[in-house]
Formats: sequence, C-alpha cells, structure tokens
Amino acid sequence: MASNYLEGKLYDATLRNTSFAVTTVYLALHTAAPGETGANEVAGAGYARQAVAWGAPTDGVGSNSGTITVPVPTSGGPFAVTHVGLWDAVSGGNFLDGDDLPATINAAAGDSIQWTAGQITSTFT
Repeated sequence: MASNYLEGKLYDATLRNTSFAVTTVYLALHTAAPGETGANEVAGAGYARQAVAWGAPTDGVGSNSGTITVPVPTSGGPFAVTHVGLWDAVSGGNFLDGDDLPATINAAAGDSIQWTAGQITSTFT
C-alpha cells in the first residue's frame, strides 16, 4: 500500500508540475503491517535499512535488480519479519510503500535476511 506521502507527491508531480525525485530507495524490515506511516519497523543495534536497485518496469511492475541483504539487530529477538517497507532515507525519512511477505521470516539476533534479484516487486496500477 503506497503511503499518503507518496500518493501526494505523485499527484503533485503528475498533475501539478511539481518536481519530485527519490535519490535512493531503502528496504526496511517490519514485524507487522507498516500501514501508511511505516509502523512496526525492526529496530536495534546492527540493524540498518538497505539500498535497493530497481530494474525497469514492465506494465507497471518492477523488481530489485540485485541482491539485498538486511542485517537483523544483534540483540533481542527472535524477530518475526512479516512485511517489508520502502523508505527514502537510510534512517528517518519518509515511508513510501510497504507490503506483506508471502511467509513470515523468523530471524535470530545477528542473522541477516537476503533476497536475490527479482524477489522484491513493486507494482504501480
């Protein structure tokens, strides 16, 4: 679900001739639905959002063009990761979009979660 922030920016860019660009998109891990604000993001020492490179879309659907490895916090856990989120900054920033994973990923402290090219998709319809 695209955030209200992203929906507003796309509206402005498309219909109001207002410039909008995101330099880098970062993938985040979430332990429940992020909603419109990016809630439920994993947090803790050793965790960091990771930059995602995207391939060209086909019919409004695109996917990551390279491997993404996201470290899980080094303490706490285990972490039941159920969703991913897309942000415009490595920390803080604006939540852009999020979606549920096909299955929960259970990760222990200090683990990392990895997706190969084509496993994360984004759809604009």
